[in-house]
Amino acid sequence: MGGFHLGNVVGLVLTPIVMSSIGLTGPFILFSSLGLLWLTTWTLRVTNDPQESHAISNSELRLIQAGKSNATPLKKGELPPLRLLLSKMPTWAIIFANMTNNWGYFVLLSWMAVYFKTVFNVNLKQAAWFSAVPWGTMAFSGYVAGAASDYLLKAGYSLTFVRKVMQSIGFIGPGLALLFLNYAKSPTVASVFITVALSLSSFSQAGFLLNMQDIAPKYAGFLHGISNSAGTLAAIISTIGTGYFVQWLGSFQAFLTVTACLYFATAIFWNLFATGERVF
Repeated sequence: MGGFHLGNVVGLVLTPIVMSSIGLTGPFILFSSLGLLWLTTWTLRVTNDPQESHAISNSELRLIQAGKSNATPLKKGELPPLRLLLSKMPTWAIIFANMTNNWGYFVLLSWMAVYFKTVFNVNLKQAAWFSAVPWGTMAFSGYVAGAASDYLLKAGYSLTFVRKVMQSIGFIGPGLALLFLNYAKSPTVASVFITVALSLSSFSQAGFLLNMQDIAPKYAGFLHGISNSAGTLAAIISTIGTGYFVQWLGSFQAFLTVTACLYFATAIFWNLFATGERVF
């Protein structure tokens, strides 16, 4: 996930520079070209089995094989039991967590440059730098979250406890930071609060993003597809809705407060219904 967040840094920094040099079409040409280059590389190097890959060391291969689930794979033509998956509350805990995570994530990703321009009258190039810094720290904090969860597991804490702690940090932390953001009086202070919000939200990588493998190793891919579809819908609604909401009320404060409350509500739901035990 670190590369995912660092990509946001590169995009936020390069986009205004390319736009000012080439024009509005510049970023689209640049990033689509990079995407095609990566797709070509991926197609040539990806394999069906880790044993077939020349890019994996023997020690890494042994680690992958040791961590494989003993769940029997689906038979050819067999469909995952959608009704059964949706009948259990741990599934809904993951779905709501994904929705909330994407809601806050894409609001910050899409609107922070506009936020700095609107609230603090920072030009777009400066706003890009203020917006990019938090994503860089998010890449590092995701590593911290993984190391912390591994430490807790080795210390004897249950998987359920660890998933709940990591996800609580990933939601309550950003919620509090967004509330404090309403009182920021300078772009520097605002950038600090946004950095805290995004850094703590990366603890979700050791929360709901891993939990689908915990509760449904046989259907983890399918469950991820369900929850991510719901999350994508939430991201679309939040990204579009922010503009209408800000235009209606004339400020970002109310929408930041709504997003913070959503973080808190989902954190409660997660702690009530999530589990690290296998359910399916």
